[in-house]
Parts: sequence; C-alpha cells; structure tokens
Amino acid sequence: MTQTSAFTREDRAAQPPSLSPDYHSTMLRSPSHPPVRIPQTVTETTGIADCWDRLMGGAFGDLTTQHEGVALGQRIVVTGRVLDENGRPVPRTVIEIWQANSAGRYAHARDQWDAPLDPNFSGAGRVITDDDGAYRYVTVRPGAYPWGNHHNAWRPAHIHLSLLGPAFATRLVTQMYFPDDPLIEIDPIANAVPLPYRQRMVSRFDIGTTVPNWALGYNFDVILRGRDATPIED
Repeated sequence: MTQTSAFTREDRAAQPPSLSPDYHSTMLRSPSHPPVRIPQTVTETTGIADCWDRLMGGAFGDLTTQHEGVALGQRIVVTGRVLDENGRPVPRTVIEIWQANSAGRYAHARDQWDAPLDPNFSGAGRVITDDDGAYRYVTVRPGAYPWGNHHNAWRPAHIHLSLLGPAFATRLVTQMYFPDDPLIEIDPIANAVPLPYRQRMVSRFDIGTTVPNWALGYNFDVILRGRDATPIED
C-alpha cells in the first residue's frame, strides 16, 4: 500500500541558494539552467531503513578512542534528537560525522596546511538514533582552519553531519557550529544561510550534557522538513 503524507510548506529563505557569489566555488558549480524535476522511482523511495548497521557496520560513537592513544584536544559530548516537522522522533536514522582535528586539520591527503595531524584522531564516526530519535557521540572540538576562498579566510569550528533516512534518496547534509564563535559572522558558507535561520545550525552549550571533570556538552537537534527545517550544507 502506498501512503502519502502532507508536508508543511518549507520556507525557502532558510535554505542556502545554489549560487552564493561570496562563496566562490558556487560560481563554478551552480546550475546555469532551471532544474528539471525527475519523478522518483522505487530506487529512490525504498531502502534498508532497519538494516543500516548490517550494511555499514556498527556505530562509532566515540571518535576519541578509535586508536591506541587518546585524541588530543578539548573533549566534547554532542547530543540531540532527529525530529520531523511535527516534532515527532525519527528513529533508526544514521548520522555520519566528519570533522577536522583540534588543530583544524583533516586526516585527508588534500589537506596540507601547516597544522599537526593527530595520529589518534581520524575525524570520522557514525551513530544511529534510538526509538526517541536521540543520538549521542563523543569527539574533540575541531579547530578553525584557513581556506582559499578569499584573503585571510578562516572557517569557523564546525562538524559535518550526514543523515540517512529510510530510503536511499532521503539524505540531509549539514554543518553544526559552536555558539559565540566570531568567525561565523564572516564565513561565506555559514552566511549563505541568512539570519535568523543560520542559528538553526549553531549548537547550544548544555551543562546537563557536560560530564564533570571529563567533557563539555553541546546539544544539536535536527529538524527534517517544514518551517523549522535545519538548513542544508551549501
């Protein structure tokens, strides 16, 4: 049986445009013609919602203990919930995580800027939401890093998140920023999402999540679709 759902109209202003001139690479990859709607087929609307762990392997919810030593940097705990437009939990959602280390460098061959690599931190993890749509992972707060968009350009500290839903085409890629980071205000990628919607990408410090004498805590909920939708990564 096919079941259809009515979705609240999304505020388009909350999502970044494909062309943001201040973010220079969008000028090369932004479409120059109107999009063509392609009807979805069974390939896009079905998937393995209850079998992600069998396809991808188990969760890696602690990015600081994946190697022999302990990762360097300020340890943090990030918690949150994945909710639909009506505030209902979205269980069994895979959240892929990737980020720079505490010095602002990715463990990637193309990242060659002059910052140290941490042999005990790969910067990649994965968690799956529970029946209440909740998730939790442990990592280190990433550092800011320079990028070649413009003179003296620095990216604010951020964590990349990719959410995989019940079907192969149900994917949201976004970024989580940290509160009170002055670089957010001058970052072309973050500023592709205008205020006040940009604040939906900023986590909230949470003393309740903070573990005494061990790690600071942050909370970041992700809203799928609707008026309060979390903006996508530009």
